[in-house]
Amino acid sequence: MERNHRTTIQGVVTSVKMAKTIVVTVSTERNDPLYVKRVGYSKKYYAHDEEGKAKLGDTVTIMACRPMSKLKRFRLVSIDKTPVLEDIEKAEEALEAKEGLKEDKE
Repeated sequence: MERNHRTTIQGVVTSVKMAKTIVVTVSTERNDPLYVKRVGYSKKYYAHDEEGKAKLGDTVTIMACRPMSKLKRFRLVSIDKTPVLEDIEKAEEALEAKEGLKEDKE
């Protein structure tokens, strides 16, 4: 007997600061009815990473599973792509600028 088909999502790891937990940001676009154009949006998912293999900036696939905690409803299936070091630094800078955490250097 086969298991039910479970939702799988591909996204980028944006945080690895918690033990056995990663935050995966999934970005996509949809049509906006008011502005009548494609608008990008993103959503964060908390996923269980038992062995701590995923690193910041990795492209990963996560799968829906039973609730593991208050927020965790997904688990890590595979690490699809790991960026080179320069790409990681650029990704960190872009995330900091996007979230407004980076202060002006004087």
